[in-house]
Amino acid sequence: MRTAWAILAGLAVGGGVAWWLGRDASPRSSPEARQRAERAAAAQAEDALRPLYRWRDAAGNLQITDAPPKGHPYERIAREPEPGIRVDAGR
Repeated sequence: MRTAWAILAGLAVGGGVAWWLGRDASPRSSPEARQRAERAAAAQAEDALRPLYRWRDAAGNLQITDAPPKGHPYERIAREPEPGIRVDAGR
């Protein structure tokens, strides 16, 4: 009977040690880590919202770039389409 209790206690202690060593260090534990995570998320969101520019070059070819052209008229377009369906009878 004492052997069963010793085995049970060993399993409980082993489980506790495994849990303690396997904990995840989250950004909440360090203010610096949290700030780095917030800056990274903000930069990623900013990259997702950057527009594209549609314009025609001197030869009349359609160009779509991530930087506005110099010396050419351009149209600013969103990277993500608007949700839903848009009907335009003029097209």
